[in-house]
Amino acid sequence: MIYRRRASALHVARAGIAAAYGMALVLLALCFTNPLALGAIAVAAGAAAVLAGVGSDLARAARFAVPLAILVALVNALVVREGLTVVVRVGEVPPFGQIDITLEAAVYGLLLGLRVLVIVLCAALLTATVDPDEVLRGMRRVSLRSALTASLATRMVPVLARDARRMEQARRCRPDVDLRTRSTQLAVVRAVTTGALERAVDVAATLELRGYAIARRPPRGGGAPFSRHDLSVGCAALGLLALGAWGLAAGVARVDPYPRLALGTGSREIVLAVLIVVVALVPFLSRRGVQRA
Repeated sequence: MIYRRRASALHVARAGIAAAYGMALVLLALCFTNPLALGAIAVAAGAAAVLAGVGSDLARAARFAVPLAILVALVNALVVREGLTVVVRVGEVPPFGQIDITLEAAVYGLLLGLRVLVIVLCAALLTATVDPDEVLRGMRRVSLRSALTASLATRMVPVLARDARRMEQARRCRPDVDLRTRSTQLAVVRAVTTGALERAVDVAATLELRGYAIARRPPRGGGAPFSRHDLSVGCAALGLLALGAWGLAAGVARVDPYPRLALGTGSREIVLAVLIVVVALVPFLSRRGVQRA
């Protein structure tokens, strides 16, 4: 997944504020297992992605996350022995012993899988809407060397991947090489690693000559004032966190899976779900000042 500048409030807002918005959605998904709350978070993330122009990125993330969610649901149903309503008696399965699939374990596994899916979608939204270069520039105030190291590492990964593909294509042109052998695969890995080390030495020498070895932290202050989109996205992030705190403190959207499944699906849960969607989409109401890169 690659960040691309889009015409949306999340892309225009500061990277730290947009990252706080995405992390607020992730924290909400970690706080709740109730299907109403998780569904609301998924709708909010999906709608925000569509309004931000990164819906295709979330679709690709969903294709990766759905099998993982199914796996989580199956593992929970097969491993957890709690619950009173037995729906399938598998019998004795060495070395696991007696396996009985209960309705409570199966449903709670589905809810856990749904939470995994929602977390992946929220993380994909964060990745697609937050400028990594701006995040790394912000890290300079904490540690210039750490920010520089992270910047170089992220820039080197695509270069090394291209090198590996080119080397593999070159070896395919040789008729006397069996690509399925381990020695051939190790040769490609060894060549890429050697190239990476040589590049690291060259980059280090270049940076030292340009004075990065004596660099200092940038001075504080002097930045651009907060825009309307910074304020709207930041307020939305705080609002989402406040909704999560209220839900946990008031016991809204509780799930008690064992020994008998109990889901909170009353009016308070519906209000919480609606508020999550509304608060998450408020920053997209105004498009003034949004420019396409």
